[in-house]
Amino acid sequence: MVDLLIFDLDGTLIDSKLDLANSVNATRAQMGLGPLDLKVIATYVGSGAPVLIRKALGPDAADAAVAHGLAFFLDHYRAHALDATALFPGVDDSLRRLHSAGKRLSVLTNKPQGISRDMICRLGLGSLFFRVYGGDSFAAKKPDSTGVLQLMAESDTPKHLTMMVGDTAVDVQTARNAGVRVCGVSYGFSPESLHDPEPDLIVDRMPELADRVLRAEL
Repeated sequence: MVDLLIFDLDGTLIDSKLDLANSVNATRAQMGLGPLDLKVIATYVGSGAPVLIRKALGPDAADAAVAHGLAFFLDHYRAHALDATALFPGVDDSLRRLHSAGKRLSVLTNKPQGISRDMICRLGLGSLFFRVYGGDSFAAKKPDSTGVLQLMAESDTPKHLTMMVGDTAVDVQTARNAGVRVCGVSYGFSPESLHDPEPDLIVDRMPELADRVLRAEL
Protein backbone atom coordinates (compact mmCIF):
# COMPACT_ATOMS: atom_id res chain seq x y z
CA MET A 1 0.00 0.00 0.00
CA VAL A 2 0.98 3.62 -0.59
CA ASP A 3 -0.92 6.47 1.08
CA LEU A 4 1.45 9.41 0.52
CA LEU A 5 3.00 10.18 -2.87
CA ILE A 6 5.67 12.89 -3.09
CA PHE A 7 6.26 14.04 -6.66
CA ASP A 8 9.16 15.87 -8.20
CA LEU A 9 7.99 18.57 -10.64
CA ASP A 10 10.26 19.19 -13.65
CA GLY A 11 10.68 16.07 -15.76
CA THR A 12 8.16 14.16 -13.64
CA LEU A 13 4.84 16.01 -13.77
CA ILE A 14 5.66 18.76 -16.27
CA ASP A 15 7.68 18.96 -19.46
CA SER A 16 9.37 22.30 -18.80
CA LYS A 17 12.52 21.62 -20.78
CA LEU A 18 12.03 24.26 -23.48
CA ASP A 19 11.02 27.11 -21.16
CA LEU A 20 13.93 26.40 -18.83
CA ALA A 21 16.33 26.28 -21.77
CA ASN A 22 14.98 29.52 -23.22
CA SER A 23 15.43 31.30 -19.89
CA VAL A 24 18.94 29.88 -19.47
CA ASN A 25 19.92 31.03 -22.95
CA ALA A 26 18.33 34.43 -22.40
CA THR A 27 20.52 34.71 -19.30
CA ARG A 28 23.62 33.73 -21.26
CA ALA A 29 22.75 36.22 -24.02
CA GLN A 30 22.28 38.99 -21.46
CA MET A 31 25.80 38.21 -20.24
CA GLY A 32 27.32 38.14 -23.73
CA LEU A 33 27.45 34.36 -24.11
CA GLY A 34 26.16 32.12 -26.88
CA PRO A 35 23.29 29.63 -26.49
CA LEU A 36 23.62 26.10 -25.15
CA ASP A 37 21.90 23.07 -26.65
CA LEU A 38 18.57 22.17 -25.06
CA LYS A 39 19.76 18.63 -24.29
CA VAL A 40 22.80 19.96 -22.46
CA ILE A 41 20.69 22.31 -20.33
CA ALA A 42 18.31 19.46 -19.46
CA THR A 43 21.19 17.60 -17.79
CA TYR A 44 21.71 20.61 -15.49
CA VAL A 45 18.13 20.55 -14.17
CA GLY A 46 17.27 18.91 -10.86
CA SER A 47 19.45 20.49 -8.22
CA GLY A 48 17.86 23.95 -8.15
CA ALA A 49 18.25 27.24 -10.00
CA PRO A 50 21.59 28.28 -8.42
CA VAL A 51 23.24 25.04 -9.57
CA LEU A 52 21.56 25.30 -12.98
CA ILE A 53 22.91 28.79 -13.60
CA ARG A 54 26.37 28.02 -12.25
CA LYS A 55 26.65 25.08 -14.63
CA ALA A 56 25.18 27.10 -17.51
CA LEU A 57 27.72 29.90 -17.05
CA GLY A 58 30.65 27.52 -16.78
CA PRO A 59 33.31 26.76 -14.17
CA ASP A 60 35.19 30.02 -14.78
CA ALA A 61 32.24 32.28 -13.95
CA ALA A 62 32.84 34.48 -10.91
CA ASP A 63 30.44 34.31 -7.98
CA ALA A 64 29.22 37.84 -8.70
CA ALA A 65 28.46 36.89 -12.30
CA VAL A 66 26.57 33.79 -11.17
CA ALA A 67 24.53 35.85 -8.69
CA HIS A 68 23.68 38.38 -11.42
CA GLY A 69 22.80 35.60 -13.84
CA LEU A 70 20.60 33.85 -11.27
CA ALA A 71 18.60 37.02 -10.59
CA PHE A 72 18.09 37.61 -14.31
CA PHE A 73 17.15 33.97 -14.89
CA LEU A 74 14.53 33.92 -12.13
CA ASP A 75 12.90 37.12 -13.37
CA HIS A 76 12.85 35.86 -16.95
CA TYR A 77 11.60 32.41 -16.00
CA ARG A 78 8.76 33.76 -13.83
CA ALA A 79 7.48 35.66 -16.88
CA HIS A 80 7.86 32.73 -19.30
CA ALA A 81 7.48 29.59 -17.17
CA LEU A 82 4.38 28.39 -19.00
CA ASP A 83 5.07 29.57 -22.55
CA ALA A 84 5.58 25.98 -23.74
CA THR A 85 5.42 23.94 -20.53
CA ALA A 86 2.68 21.34 -20.22
CA LEU A 87 1.83 18.28 -18.18
CA PHE A 88 3.26 15.03 -19.46
CA PRO A 89 0.66 12.74 -21.09
CA GLY A 90 -1.50 10.93 -18.55
CA VAL A 91 -0.40 13.01 -15.56
CA ASP A 92 -3.64 14.97 -15.08
CA ASP A 93 -5.91 11.91 -15.14
CA SER A 94 -3.53 9.85 -13.00
CA LEU A 95 -3.32 12.48 -10.27
CA ARG A 96 -7.09 12.90 -10.23
CA ARG A 97 -7.60 9.14 -9.91
CA LEU A 98 -5.15 8.95 -7.02
CA HIS A 99 -6.69 11.98 -5.30
CA SER A 100 -10.20 10.59 -5.70
CA ALA A 101 -9.05 7.32 -4.13
CA GLY A 102 -7.96 9.21 -1.01
CA LYS A 103 -4.22 9.23 -1.62
CA ARG A 104 -2.30 12.20 -0.18
CA LEU A 105 -0.44 13.98 -2.97
CA SER A 106 2.37 16.49 -2.57
CA VAL A 107 5.20 18.10 -4.53
CA LEU A 108 8.83 18.38 -3.43
CA THR A 109 10.95 20.16 -6.02
CA ASN A 110 14.22 22.06 -6.04
CA LYS A 111 12.55 24.78 -8.11
CA PRO A 112 11.62 27.86 -6.00
CA GLN A 113 8.40 27.32 -4.07
CA GLY A 114 6.56 30.40 -5.32
CA ILE A 115 7.11 29.65 -8.99
CA SER A 116 6.22 25.99 -8.42
CA ARG A 117 2.93 26.77 -6.67
CA ASP A 118 1.97 29.29 -9.33
CA MET A 119 2.69 26.87 -12.17
CA ILE A 120 0.77 24.02 -10.51
CA CYS A 121 -2.26 26.24 -9.95
CA ARG A 122 -2.19 27.63 -13.49
CA LEU A 123 -2.01 24.07 -14.82
CA GLY A 124 -5.21 23.27 -12.92
CA LEU A 125 -3.70 20.95 -10.31
CA GLY A 126 -3.72 23.21 -7.26
CA SER A 127 -6.58 21.44 -5.49
CA LEU A 128 -4.95 18.00 -5.80
CA PHE A 129 -1.87 18.64 -3.65
CA PHE A 130 -2.09 19.20 0.09
CA ARG A 131 1.38 20.77 0.05
CA VAL A 132 3.95 22.09 -2.44
CA TYR A 133 7.49 22.59 -1.19
CA GLY A 134 10.36 24.05 -3.20
CA GLY A 135 14.10 24.38 -3.07
CA ASP A 136 13.80 27.46 -0.85
CA SER A 137 11.34 25.91 1.62
CA PHE A 138 14.01 24.37 3.85
CA ALA A 139 17.62 25.01 4.79
CA ALA A 140 18.77 22.26 2.40
CA LYS A 141 17.50 21.09 -0.99
CA LYS A 142 17.02 17.54 -2.23
CA PRO A 143 18.69 15.06 -1.85
CA ASP A 144 18.44 16.22 1.77
CA SER A 145 15.54 14.31 3.37
CA THR A 146 14.02 17.22 5.32
CA GLY A 147 11.21 17.84 2.84
CA VAL A 148 10.15 14.20 2.74
CA LEU A 149 10.19 13.91 6.52
CA GLN A 150 8.16 17.11 6.85
CA LEU A 151 5.51 15.87 4.41
CA MET A 152 5.30 12.56 6.23
CA ALA A 153 4.82 14.38 9.54
CA GLU A 154 2.16 16.74 8.14
CA SER A 155 0.18 13.88 6.61
CA ASP A 156 0.79 11.54 9.57
CA THR A 157 2.07 8.87 7.18
CA PRO A 158 4.72 6.27 8.12
CA LYS A 159 7.70 5.47 5.93
CA HIS A 160 6.33 2.17 4.65
CA LEU A 161 3.25 3.94 3.21
CA THR A 162 5.24 6.74 1.54
CA MET A 163 6.68 6.86 -1.98
CA MET A 164 8.80 9.45 -3.78
CA VAL A 165 8.34 9.81 -7.55
CA GLY A 166 10.99 11.47 -9.71
CA ASP A 167 13.10 11.43 -12.85
CA THR A 168 16.66 11.81 -11.59
CA ALA A 169 19.19 10.32 -9.22
CA VAL A 170 18.57 13.33 -6.95
CA ASP A 171 15.04 12.07 -6.30
CA VAL A 172 16.18 8.50 -5.74
CA GLN A 173 18.85 9.61 -3.28
CA THR A 174 16.31 11.83 -1.49
CA ALA A 175 14.08 8.82 -0.95
CA ARG A 176 16.98 6.66 0.19
CA ASN A 177 18.04 9.34 2.69
CA ALA A 178 14.49 9.43 4.07
CA GLY A 179 14.11 5.65 4.14
CA VAL A 180 11.10 5.54 1.81
CA ARG A 181 10.36 3.78 -1.46
CA VAL A 182 10.93 5.53 -4.77
CA CYS A 183 9.57 5.24 -8.31
CA GLY A 184 11.55 6.55 -11.26
CA VAL A 185 9.98 7.76 -14.50
CA SER A 186 11.76 6.87 -17.73
CA TYR A 187 10.43 9.82 -19.75
CA GLY A 188 12.08 12.57 -17.67
CA PHE A 189 15.11 14.79 -18.13
CA SER A 190 17.81 12.42 -16.85
CA PRO A 191 16.58 8.81 -17.07
CA GLU A 192 20.16 7.61 -17.46
CA SER A 193 20.89 8.81 -13.93
CA LEU A 194 18.30 6.43 -12.46
CA HIS A 195 20.84 3.61 -12.53
CA ASP A 196 22.92 5.05 -9.70
CA PRO A 197 21.28 4.69 -7.28
CA GLU A 198 18.46 2.55 -8.64
CA PRO A 199 14.81 3.23 -7.76
CA ASP A 200 12.51 0.49 -6.47
CA LEU A 201 10.65 0.55 -9.77
CA ILE A 202 10.58 2.51 -13.03
CA VAL A 203 7.48 3.38 -15.05
CA ASP A 204 7.24 4.62 -18.61
CA ARG A 205 4.00 6.57 -18.07
CA MET A 206 2.30 8.05 -15.02
CA PRO A 207 -0.91 5.99 -15.54
CA GLU A 208 1.21 2.87 -14.98
CA LEU A 209 2.16 4.10 -11.52
CA ALA A 210 -1.43 5.11 -10.72
CA ASP A 211 -2.67 1.65 -11.72
CA ARG A 212 -0.11 -0.06 -9.52
CA VAL A 213 -0.81 2.18 -6.53
CA LEU A 214 -4.56 1.73 -6.81
CA ARG A 215 -4.19 -2.05 -7.13
CA ALA A 216 -1.61 -2.10 -4.31
CA GLU A 217 0.88 -3.83 -6.62
CA LEU A 218 4.12 -2.21 -5.49
